Amino acid sequence: MSKDLQREIIESLPHLRAVAVLLCRDRSLADDLVQEAVVRALGHIHQFRSGTNLKAWIMTILRNCYYSEMRRRKRASQLRGEMLWEGGITSGGQEERLMMRDLERAFRMLPSGQREALILVGANGYSYEDAAQIADCAVGTMKSRVSRARLQLELLLDGAAAPAAMPIAAAARTRIEERARAS
Repeated sequence: MSKDLQREIIESLPHLRAVAVLLCRDRSLADDLVQEAVVRALGHIHQFRSGTNLKAWIMTILRNCYYSEMRRRKRASQLRGEMLWEGGITSGGQEERLMMRDLERAFRMLPSGQREALILVGANGYSYEDAAQIADCAVGTMKSRVSRARLQLELLLDGAAAPAAMPIAAAARTRIEERARAS
């Protein structure tokens, strides 16, 4: 393996860990996922095509490791309720902690595809094209997932979806119509 390839793998580790933490919301499991992804990548390095995006390739391996782990846990009936994200991100005052807690709770309510899209595009700054490649979907699908996730987060945080009988999609249409009238 070339020194450049080794350097790229090492440089991608912080991004891999950040995505893993956001995916599983458990720092210990995130570390295990990153280790597993790197081991698999090194074991299959001969399949990597020189000149392509190494970070996207390893990120895809990480994502697949995550989904495999979740399937394994579900089959073994070991998945306990919902996994809580340990530790606070902000060191500010009480209001900031409450806002972060609300954001984390709303983020966990998103479908996994939308969470992944926000992590890739929003948190890691990938372009829609790179994120679509990592998630193995069309660019338009990635844009749609990000858009829907952002709108759903906004609705959940604003409490616009508060009426239990009103589905998120209807609340989103209402919000879009309100924006159009205000413009």
